Amino acid sequence: MDAQDISAGSLWWKLSWQLSVVFVAVVAVVVTGLCIYGALILSPNVGMQDRLTHALQNSLARDQQGGIRIVEGSQLRAWSTESDRLWFVVATADRKTASYGEVPTAYADLAPYLHLIKDADIRGSLDTNESASIDVVETPLGEVRVMYGGHSNRTDTFLMMLRKTYPIYVPLLVIALPAIFLVVPRIVRRALAGLNSVVRKAPDIDPRRSGSRLPVKDVPKEVVPLIIAFNSILERLEEQFQARQRFLIDAAHELRTPIAIMQTRIDGMSEGAERRRLMQDVARLGETAEQLLDFERNDQATNPHETVDLVDITRTVVADLAPLAIAAGYEISFDSEVDRFEREGSPSALPRAISNLVRNAIDHGGNTGTISVSVSADGRIAVSDEGPGIAAEQREQVFEPFYRVTPRSKGAGLGLSLVKQIVANHDGRVTIDSAASGTTFTIQF
Repeated sequence: MDAQDISAGSLWWKLSWQLSVVFVAVVAVVVTGLCIYGALILSPNVGMQDRLTHALQNSLARDQQGGIRIVEGSQLRAWSTESDRLWFVVATADRKTASYGEVPTAYADLAPYLHLIKDADIRGSLDTNESASIDVVETPLGEVRVMYGGHSNRTDTFLMMLRKTYPIYVPLLVIALPAIFLVVPRIVRRALAGLNSVVRKAPDIDPRRSGSRLPVKDVPKEVVPLIIAFNSILERLEEQFQARQRFLIDAAHELRTPIAIMQTRIDGMSEGAERRRLMQDVARLGETAEQLLDFERNDQATNPHETVDLVDITRTVVADLAPLAIAAGYEISFDSEVDRFEREGSPSALPRAISNLVRNAIDHGGNTGTISVSVSADGRIAVSDEGPGIAAEQREQVFEPFYRVTPRSKGAGLGLSLVKQIVANHDGRVTIDSAASGTTFTIQF
């Protein structure tokens, strides 16, 4: 999974852009609503103010007597073409007035007093249903008072309000949108803080260990059903594992009796090739039963906490198996870089793991060369043989239960699986280094 996939799937990213869209939509709806409301309640002439201001910049002039007159400039001409009802009255501070268009009679009488009024919204007269507005406009002739009307367009009012309010909503968006991307990660992190314990616990979940469950304390209630469902699955898996373990342990125990009976009967047979072959088969069957029993017992074992000496354990295993290795045609050696190496472990399980590695070397080393067992200064235990090696595609499979490199291999294929299980219970790992000249298994805690 690349970074883009992670970003697209992150809760922070989804919440950030979705909240941003919602926020922009809310601001747009509020601003639009306010502008529509303003266009409905304000004077319809409000939308004319900006256009009138621009039109008057080149449409006013003084006459020879010092009065003012209106010169129809290009902007004013274009505007009057669009609206033949346009009218306005201009008054200077020295009480000079001029008018444009057909001024309603109700408002014409206000012209002599226009210089006294700075701002007005005139509506509701019984004499006319037309509205008028009075504003102050800066022109090349100075400040003038203008009464105007006749171009009632709610759309212009709406657009004018939208332009007037941009100093409010644009900075709001500029500040709020980055803030969302900064604040949302903190909100998400706090909301999901309870999941940290779940994340830490999840890698340790093992259905083979009784009571392994994910915690639900301090977890957001929306996630609790998922964790409860997962814990119920773990409970069912645990029951199935326990049932399997009970069956295999009981089966291994039950096999001991008929194996012992067979061995007793074979012991009573006369010497010969048939008796030796039967003894070998019974011994192999007995070893398989014991390995199966060891495997299932260790599968249920908890992590050991006793102090053991890896050097002493390894030396003892080599001494016990040396006669077996020599009888199979090998030389066997032991070497340690330190006199002692103590750590917490199981005094019964660790010897079994090392013994299985040595037995594996005896079974698959080609019955020639040297089996070397060593303990390094950092506690690594290595078992090497000079056999034909293990193919690369089989190196991980050899640790699977009941897997054998060749169909005719001795044993049930449980030895290396038990090694891996024991080492994992001791928080370690076992690795393989194999070539045509031999194989080395290394246990590292």
